[in-house]
Amino acid sequence: MAVVKPFRGIRPPKELVEKVESRPYDVLDSEEARLEAGDNEMSLYHIIKPEIDFEPGTSEYDARVYEKAAENFCKFQEKGWLVQDDKEQYYIYAQTMNNKTQYGLVVGAYVDDYLNGVIKKHELTRRDKEEDRMKHVRVNNANIEPVFFAYPDNAVLDVLIKKYISSNPEYDFIAPVDGFRHQLWIIDDDADIQTVTDEFGKMPYLYIADGHHRSAAAALVGAEKAKQNPNHTGKEEYNYFMAVCFQASQLTILDYNRVVKDLNGLSNDEFLSALAKKFIVENKGTEIFRPMKLHEFSLYLDGHWYSLTAKDGTYDNSDPIGVLDVDISSRLILDDILGIKDLRSDKRIDFVGGLRGLGELKRRVDSGEMKMALALYPVSMSQIMDIADSGKIMPPKATWFEPKLRSGLIIHKLV
Repeated sequence: MAVVKPFRGIRPPKELVEKVESRPYDVLDSEEARLEAGDNEMSLYHIIKPEIDFEPGTSEYDARVYEKAAENFCKFQEKGWLVQDDKEQYYIYAQTMNNKTQYGLVVGAYVDDYLNGVIKKHELTRRDKEEDRMKHVRVNNANIEPVFFAYPDNAVLDVLIKKYISSNPEYDFIAPVDGFRHQLWIIDDDADIQTVTDEFGKMPYLYIADGHHRSAAAALVGAEKAKQNPNHTGKEEYNYFMAVCFQASQLTILDYNRVVKDLNGLSNDEFLSALAKKFIVENKGTEIFRPMKLHEFSLYLDGHWYSLTAKDGTYDNSDPIGVLDVDISSRLILDDILGIKDLRSDKRIDFVGGLRGLGELKRRVDSGEMKMALALYPVSMSQIMDIADSGKIMPPKATWFEPKLRSGLIIHKLV
């Protein structure tokens, strides 16, 4: 069963939150962070993207950059831009996108739950990215940014959340880049704190929705600290890391689409003929066409949109991976026809999150940058949970969660 605990969050005073908060470190590059931070010395980018404090072109992996992160984290606390709460408590974090709101509980997730599989994964992680985040956690001795979990719907927690959101939030703002609303409430009543702990304690599993590398890094640093401490008791703060946990039914997963530079030597007609062996191919004309159901794909090629419907026998409904559209398209189109074997490393393919819309796919093909685009029907949260429960791993570039968690609303110290 899942173990969580309240913690003394480090966070900006209400009047400074919009100065401090930022997008996550991994959704923008160094120059974008430099531009967004501008002359705002309170921007969290000075901690999560501290290369912006050096000359342009400085590697984000430079040893000086990690040291700068720690220096800036101390500075933010010394100046009162980040202040630690006096009491261990939970928090409610709400995000509103397109008039839909999802409510997350900010908790200290248990390192051992990650290591023993109570916290379930659905993606592979890369060691180099893990090590980068581990260095960041080590040097700051803190989880600066949260990870994004899902939990099975829970009526008791739903009632508790509704009780708090009927009151005025601690934070309430519209983020300048994504345009989404972000709100935060504090759960400081002892009985309610115990209820949150108890209800999570009844859950057999939690599921990583987004932030696999941050989860791995946080857990590995926690385990590392436990091993290094001769007086380790298991109650130390480093045994936990910060997660925002949302009810699974509330989460929005967008399509994660593909654009490809060439047709592997095939003409347009040859490519369409090859597709017709495994798909029902229909020309939908020049107006943007969006796939409306599982196993239906949208192809944009030479100014025309096509629907591709996978034929019976091309996928296995009993296989939680084989039934995924991301797997069907990877096997039957990208691999078999276009010769793209590794989605992580092949330079002929790129990926476009669904928030950008299918117009972005059209633009990149019409510009001549790409030859064709492929739009997929979004993966469901139930599919992700089924895959995690089966112990299998999703193909790469399968999910795009939106909205992203804002960073800088709460930080968790490991001491």
